[in-house]
Amino acid sequence: MKFEPYEIGRLDKEGANIRLCGRVAGPASGPPIVMLASLGRPGSDFDEVAQALGRAGYRVTLPEPRGIGDSSGPMEKLSLHDLAEDVAHVIETVAKAPVMLIGHAFGNRLARTTAADRPELVSRVGLLACGGLIEMPEKARKALIGCFDEKLSPEEHIECVRYGFFARSNDPEVWHDGWHRDVMLMQSSAVRRTPVEDWWEAGGQPMLVVQALEDAIALPANAHDLKARLGARATLVELPNAGHAMLPEQPARIARIIRDYLEA
Repeated sequence: MKFEPYEIGRLDKEGANIRLCGRVAGPASGPPIVMLASLGRPGSDFDEVAQALGRAGYRVTLPEPRGIGDSSGPMEKLSLHDLAEDVAHVIETVAKAPVMLIGHAFGNRLARTTAADRPELVSRVGLLACGGLIEMPEKARKALIGCFDEKLSPEEHIECVRYGFFARSNDPEVWHDGWHRDVMLMQSSAVRRTPVEDWWEAGGQPMLVVQALEDAIALPANAHDLKARLGARATLVELPNAGHAMLPEQPARIARIIRDYLEA
């Protein structure tokens, strides 16, 4: 299934130009899904999942964040609310609300912020590798930072990718590249500048939580804690043989989980 590119623009609150680009798959009349990528990662991480959902009749939009591909705009002193305005503009202009908004890792924070700020645009929220209040171990934190360290040797870099993002039996080479340090710094700063309580509840929307059982960064205990806090509003599905990357490890299974949730 082919992707269709889009390009739209908007002005931020200071009047600066923001260019928002991405791709769409699936029939125009299909139920809309928007997917937000992980920290410093491109929308193409979702390609296999998006194609599977597109073949099933869904209309899937994959936005690129500022700094990746042709998307551009101010990159400093942003909050998650600023980045959520980008997502909201994509939903209103390209995807057509209300959508199921799915975020992977960092993307789950952005998805929850968008749902909290603009609940009328989001019917459901999907969290992949959601993280939470339980901190990642120090070794995993160092591996995450190492994925963006351009000074590491290729062997050191891929070991960081392997430890931080992939289950023991899976090949990390599929994520050998795609690491955007400037975008990571922008997004990390936006997280620090945004109170957790602003986005934690995701606007009260129904929530799908997909938890990889070998995730070294977003530990399974976080998903269990979130389910305990939200009760029936959250549907928790555990994913074996997958780590923090999840998407390249189990794309068919993730697409099936999303379909089952939407079609239940």
